[in-house]
Amino acid sequence: MATLLRLATAGSVDDGKSTLVGRLLYDSKSVLADQMEAVERVSTDRGLGTADLALLTDGLRSEREQGITIDVAYRYFATPKRSFILADCPGHVQYTRNTVTGASTADCVVLLVDVRHGLQEQTQRHLAVASLLRVPHVVVVVNKIDLVDFDEETYERVSSDVLESARSLGLYDVATIPVSALEGDNVVERSSRTPWYDGQSLLEHLEKLSPIGEPHSEPLRFPVQLVIRPQQAAGEEFRDYRGYAGQVASGLVRVGDPITVQPSGRTSTVVGIDTADGELASAFAPQSVTLRLADDIDISRGDLIVTSRSVPPVTQDIDGTIAWLAERPLVPGAKVLLKHGTKTVQAMVKAISGKLDLDDARLLPAESLALNDIGHVNLRLASPIPAEEYLHSRSTGAFLLIDPQEGSTLAAGMVGDALLDTKAEVEAVAGTTVLA
Repeated sequence: MATLLRLATAGSVDDGKSTLVGRLLYDSKSVLADQMEAVERVSTDRGLGTADLALLTDGLRSEREQGITIDVAYRYFATPKRSFILADCPGHVQYTRNTVTGASTADCVVLLVDVRHGLQEQTQRHLAVASLLRVPHVVVVVNKIDLVDFDEETYERVSSDVLESARSLGLYDVATIPVSALEGDNVVERSSRTPWYDGQSLLEHLEKLSPIGEPHSEPLRFPVQLVIRPQQAAGEEFRDYRGYAGQVASGLVRVGDPITVQPSGRTSTVVGIDTADGELASAFAPQSVTLRLADDIDISRGDLIVTSRSVPPVTQDIDGTIAWLAERPLVPGAKVLLKHGTKTVQAMVKAISGKLDLDDARLLPAESLALNDIGHVNLRLASPIPAEEYLHSRSTGAFLLIDPQEGSTLAAGMVGDALLDTKAEVEAVAGTTVLA
């Protein structure tokens, strides 16, 4: 069975992300005939001599009219070697929030750079996002190589600049590939027009990448979404039924396992695992199940069921790194809602420690955070949550900040001082520093 790899594209405006995705879909024969006919028809109506493959991904009418990507477009395709879920993210600065969304679950970020323009501020911002989100792999596609006559020196200069920036941000698994998305060079097949490049094509490289580690190899983390108490409504046999429904965020749970409920700290044992199709002996991420416990303890939506062998600490103070996604600036003293797993609590911004300078990857003093700033904040919560550093757990190390009046998302956050020592932390986990 082919393994699944989750991809997210990123890059500056007009670097050719949608064209690259369209080329991947077309050259890997993942486009239906009627889809291609529609693209060719629209391309002809626009007076184009060839099909505009970007139309395969720019699905919104406003995207097609403006020739830009606004929303995250998810595409599914497969080769004989593996399956892919691809999130085509916007390049405009005002849509950085969408890029954060697309990259948050990615095994690999495919970052495009126009070879004529080289490293841009938005490129550095996307590298920073990939580093902060702990995306395991980054592939830098140096695109439009055909517009510089496939010049090796130009490619090497851009590649060197990008790798240097990636190194300063603590990214350790980065590869660069010279590509012409428009003409297909080094996308699916290696191109004869870049004889000086001895690496793999983009698709060949993606087929060989390792996905994120198996989620069931991590400790059990089960955020409770709903307490199920059907009583007599579902029949006499369910009179005393009590189950806790949710999705296994990480780890493996078996009947008989000892568990702890956070933040209360109460303990019990799993006596049953139910699904719509019947009972299971075990369940693992990302299965959605209902757990039954040996003891009737006080559990409600927002509580976290964990293995008693690995219990996360409970705290009301969070030091975290956030990507600020709102138009109005964030200032100390602001009152927000913090969503962590299935739990939402009131919170206050105690302090802003600083924001990331994209030019040299340093944390600079800051009194506020503006739209698309990446910064470090100290939060005080109204009630405790079981929070772990994002470096060690994506499921319990991530959070959202929400506007308490409007309900809109203000920021995507990660528990821990990711900006203060990103490079050292990442290299400690990787055990090496590799830049290809």
